[in-house]
Amino acid sequence: MNRIAVFASGNGSNFQAIADAIRNKSLDAAICLLVSDNPEAFAVERARKEDINTFIFQPKQYASKEEFEKEILDQLKLEQIELIVLAGYMRLIGTTLLKAYPRRIINIHPSLLPAFPGKDAIGQAISAGVKETGVTVHFVDEGMDTGTVIKQSSIPVFEGDTRESLQKRIQNNEHQLYPSVLQKLLDSRIEK
Repeated sequence: MNRIAVFASGNGSNFQAIADAIRNKSLDAAICLLVSDNPEAFAVERARKEDINTFIFQPKQYASKEEFEKEILDQLKLEQIELIVLAGYMRLIGTTLLKAYPRRIINIHPSLLPAFPGKDAIGQAISAGVKETGVTVHFVDEGMDTGTVIKQSSIPVFEGDTRESLQKRIQNNEHQLYPSVLQKLLDSRIEK
């Protein structure tokens, strides 16, 4: 069984899509840990409903990123985590985790990277007036959404789209794309 940890800071809809894919047997993995930097994140509630261990921390209670990442790393080792899956985790990953999990940390981002990295990619796309945006699954490196792209999926931006309407289409796409890319990665069909 492939043991994964999901990192989330908010609603956790991608966490839920992954958990559902595991339940439906379309993803051969087990979420063994949810890591969150936000005790109020709905992702934490989702993990509890799924009976998944959680590690919740508040970064301001640590002297440095290195300090809280060492504590996260201890939790990952305890759970024998093989792959880290970022799903709406709103922090850059530091060298402590990057060194421990080289090319074994992935992220999903709501744009066709390198376009619209960072926060509010959907708002950025609407403001820019693009006709197409999408979803990118990529390996995580030390930069902001700069890691090697694993897979992308295009989504049209329609005239009159609001942030909410576009976000809904993007999230529907994410919920299909992320579990399938995860399975391919775990099957080693994608070069690690």
